[in-house]
Amino acid sequence: MNFSNFKTEVTSLKSRAAAITLAVASGGIVSGLVAASFISVPANAAGLLQDVRTAIELRLPKTPITSLNCKGFGGLCEVVSEKTLFYIDERARYLFVGRLYDMESRADLTAAKLLELNPDLLVANAKREQPKESQSGNRTQAKVPVSELPKQGAVHWGNKSGPKLIVFSDFACGYCKRLTGELKKAGVHVEERPISIFGASSRKLAEQVLCADDPSAALHKAYSGAKLESSKSCDTKSLDANEAFAKKHGFSGTPVIVRASDGAVVEGFRQAAQIRAFANPKTKEAR
Repeated sequence: MNFSNFKTEVTSLKSRAAAITLAVASGGIVSGLVAASFISVPANAAGLLQDVRTAIELRLPKTPITSLNCKGFGGLCEVVSEKTLFYIDERARYLFVGRLYDMESRADLTAAKLLELNPDLLVANAKREQPKESQSGNRTQAKVPVSELPKQGAVHWGNKSGPKLIVFSDFACGYCKRLTGELKKAGVHVEERPISIFGASSRKLAEQVLCADDPSAALHKAYSGAKLESSKSCDTKSLDANEAFAKKHGFSGTPVIVRASDGAVVEGFRQAAQIRAFANPKTKEAR
């Protein structure tokens, strides 16, 4: 674009903005055609954001705009209004409320943003989404007393200087295997506690991992499906303690993630962004 064309476009943009401002100030109604004409003018990234913001303010005058991001959403813009999240096209004609997925990276973009806005939302959702009772008759609790867990019965791995998460898992669980990759990306310290939801074969594998010379290496080898070398015998009563704890607090499956700092619980597979948000709650929300 040469300078003369750019100057013409800026003049045109200002004229349209002035027309809309005049109509609003005079109590008139801005037609969709005029608004569309205003925001269809080509713009750079900063200009685009301002155009979209102006269009939203015209269409939704009572909706405060906390943040606006039009990059990386395939032609949509992410709009945060306090703790509400929605999407809108660049002409501010179509508004979308719901979950937005990136099919290439297999990422839930909406969940990641909501957790950034409110990390403890994941805990609340987990409590609502897990109505099924365990064999103990207790529903999964939003928080559990981690002080009841024994020192033994856990495999520590990951970033030892990162925030600690306690993960209840079964080495035959496909989602647990997938979770290990996300935990690595999240940069957390993992205290993994095996429980045998798939029966005797799972228990045998858990004992082999726990008794290995290098339990952390054995854990990842177990998830890969490789055969573990025969390990020395060791005391595995702590695995019973893990399972008793899980049953007592209503853990009906795996994986289950517990925040070590306060015992907050979420169940099921989570992506790295969600894990990071859960592991690092805002100070005022963690009290």
